[in-house]
Amino acid sequence: MKKKVIPAIIIIVLIFIFAGIFVLQQYMKKFSYSEEKADLNSYFGISSETDVPIIYKNEIIEERARLLDGTYYMDFASVQKYLNGRFYYGVADGTLLYTTPTAVITNQIGTDTWSDSEGGGAQESYVISRIEDDTLFVALDYVKKYTNFSYEGFTDPNHMLLTTSWEDEQVATIAKDTQIRLRGGVKSEVLKEVAKGDTVTVLEEMETWTKVQSQDGYIGYVENKKLKDQTTKSPIPVTDYVEPEFSSIRRDFIINLGFHNIGGAGGNDTISDMISGAKSLNVISPTWFAVTSNEGAVRSFASSSYVNTAHNNGLEVWALLDNFTGGTDISNSEFLSHAASRAAIINEVVEQCVAIGVDGVNLDFEMIASEDGQSFVQFMREMSIACRKAGLVFSVDNYVPMNFNDYYDLEEQGVFADYVIIMGYDEHYAGSKEAGSVASLGYVENGIINALKEVDASKVINAVPFYTRIWHTKDGVVSSEAVGIRKAKDYIANHGIELQWDAAAGQNYGEFTASDGTLNQIWMEDETSLGQKIDSMKANNIAGIAEWCLGMETAEMWDVIASYVNG
Repeated sequence: MKKKVIPAIIIIVLIFIFAGIFVLQQYMKKFSYSEEKADLNSYFGISSETDVPIIYKNEIIEERARLLDGTYYMDFASVQKYLNGRFYYGVADGTLLYTTPTAVITNQIGTDTWSDSEGGGAQESYVISRIEDDTLFVALDYVKKYTNFSYEGFTDPNHMLLTTSWEDEQVATIAKDTQIRLRGGVKSEVLKEVAKGDTVTVLEEMETWTKVQSQDGYIGYVENKKLKDQTTKSPIPVTDYVEPEFSSIRRDFIINLGFHNIGGAGGNDTISDMISGAKSLNVISPTWFAVTSNEGAVRSFASSSYVNTAHNNGLEVWALLDNFTGGTDISNSEFLSHAASRAAIINEVVEQCVAIGVDGVNLDFEMIASEDGQSFVQFMREMSIACRKAGLVFSVDNYVPMNFNDYYDLEEQGVFADYVIIMGYDEHYAGSKEAGSVASLGYVENGIINALKEVDASKVINAVPFYTRIWHTKDGVVSSEAVGIRKAKDYIANHGIELQWDAAAGQNYGEFTASDGTLNQIWMEDETSLGQKIDSMKANNIAGIAEWCLGMETAEMWDVIASYVNG
């Protein structure tokens, strides 16, 4: 009997031993640390040998760099977005441009050399810009010549750390050799081995794991117990590039600029009539110049006698250049996209202005399409250089700033131009599908406020309308005509229209229905509404006022303006 019991006991003991071993193995399997390595090409999303993922502000961004012939490049759009928006891609000329206060620096795409408009130039040890897969790429070392940022490239696999700001960050020290894992948890794949004493950036703390970034850009998770000495670190900013000073030609008085709409050379003879009752006017802007060909020809009504008359009456002359009165065959895309045509226009206007003693140039380019926005801004930069060298005040006219026209780039205008004029009108215009004010108070105030987000108040001028619109609505069809304030007053009197104050518009409003059923409406711009707009200008301490255009106003309006200008 005893002999039969002993084997049974042994079998039972062995079963318990094997069961214990199995349980221990399962326990160890559950709680042991995985040694499985993450697929780093998949982690970074690497698609080719030249593809370089970018780690920027503690995340892998969508945009990529390229490693070509040992040089790191970023595509042009990414350079503008992340590093420096002042670079201009001259697609039509095959050039990459950068503009300083005094010069335009040009690189012919595909070459390793650059030259500037002052006669300088150099050869780099790399191709500065190149086309790859129909996309322009720019060498980061070239971008660094004009921009403060840092980058560090790594291989096996390719990736890059890109830094453009240097705010304080939380860092911690690795307490003992461990791993950065793809996700929090001991079973997650290993991204990178880190050694005791290594420093990591702390991104997010959780109960038992912390999201970190290694010094070479791996973003993952480390156990809290493997971290110590968490503290705040202040990175040392890159200051290699010193931005040159953009000096401005400024006036020490409130600007009061009247636009003088001249339809031909004979219009110059009307200056005396236009300014005879214009109290406090100190600048006049005649519509002299217009682009007349895609090659850069310019029409001119410039007159030295006009300048003399203005100066004798204490007025400066800021001659206006436009892109919409010189003919119907003009293509903004064509003349703006070529350096030669831009230069031809600028040289012609500046030379004529200097020759007859003009004081400034006013740029009024309208109806620019979004795809031509960067070319317009480059024209503005180049015009500013020429005006600055010639001692001419340079001002730029703009629509009321809104999201859909932000490609006019008021911020860049605020750097290069001396004055930025906001045309605070045409809220409702000839093509509007509904009747409304040309310049309601809210529209004007929002225009000023939005402009001041991009441009210093000392450069902002708000233009007011010396006109309004008479609206006609019949059978659901809306039409209108623009009339000067003088004519508008006559219209109101002739039709016996009773005006009532429209608080929402900040204007007097009137209407009447004609015998044929046509509803006629008018939002009146007058001394009362003008006074409210000027109150907003005062409150925002902007540089001054402009008026479109001389000859349409009433004497009472000048009284209100003079009170503002004379303080």
